[in-house]
Amino acid sequence: MTLEEVASRTGQTRSWLSKVENFRITPSLPALGEIAQALDVPLSELFEGLDEKPALVLVRRDERKTVERDRSEENTSVYELLAHKRASRSMDPFLITIPPGVAREEALPHPGEEFLFVESGAVRFEYDGETHKLSAGDSLYFDANVPHRLVNSFKKQAVVLCVFHASGN
Repeated sequence: MTLEEVASRTGQTRSWLSKVENFRITPSLPALGEIAQALDVPLSELFEGLDEKPALVLVRRDERKTVERDRSEENTSVYELLAHKRASRSMDPFLITIPPGVAREEALPHPGEEFLFVESGAVRFEYDGETHKLSAGDSLYFDANVPHRLVNSFKKQAVVLCVFHASGN
């Protein structure tokens, strides 16, 4: 079931549901009840595994989980969650595939810190009004509380590893 389908069944927005799915916000119990009903699962199933904290999790290439983040007609970037098998984690590593000519609509801040590593291609990184060109092999570590965004203004697809750490986790 897509986020769009769950959103229409629950009356929540796709963006809100994505934040719940990625542990960026904690929903109320009634909202969780609506989600469980939309998914046709018992409420208890939504809590399974949340307190598990295995010392090691292995996610094979074909086990990556694609998640919706900041997706729009203009931003068709694909985010693959690389550590979804460990629900209780302090970092969120993503592999972001950014097609040529694609960017998030606007630079946005959020709590926490981020690390970016350009695996292939090139991107422009906008941070607090400044633009930095990043090529394969380049990396950044930054305070995510400052407005920022990735832009692929080039003719080749770019692949970027992003590791997000939320403050307070």
